[in-house]
Amino acid sequence: MVYRGGLENRCGLIAHRGFESLPLRQSFVSKFYIQLLVWAVVVGGAFAFLWKQGYLARLANYVGETREELRKCSWPTRDELWQSTMLIAVVMFSLGLFTIVVDFVVLKFVRSLL
Repeated sequence: MVYRGGLENRCGLIAHRGFESLPLRQSFVSKFYIQLLVWAVVVGGAFAFLWKQGYLARLANYVGETREELRKCSWPTRDELWQSTMLIAVVMFSLGLFTIVVDFVVLKFVRSLL
């Protein structure tokens, strides 16, 4: 890596002159494409392995069956969902308030014993 004026120079750029030398830029580009090619081969190999073992067919079957089961479900209306959400919010607020009060009472009791 080339450092000029404290800035990292990854693409062959120089602060005042533009592109440095063509070989540095070409090596960066070719390195990028080699890494891209390696990752493409790895992902392609993994895909081929999963295809050959039948995992992709099982995954597709699982997704299809899940979609069918979700169509059978009865979903709440917007009003029912809003009411359930408000109920949960009130219960959580009440539980938090109860915890704070009990903690305060226990703290006062323990401090009175000391």
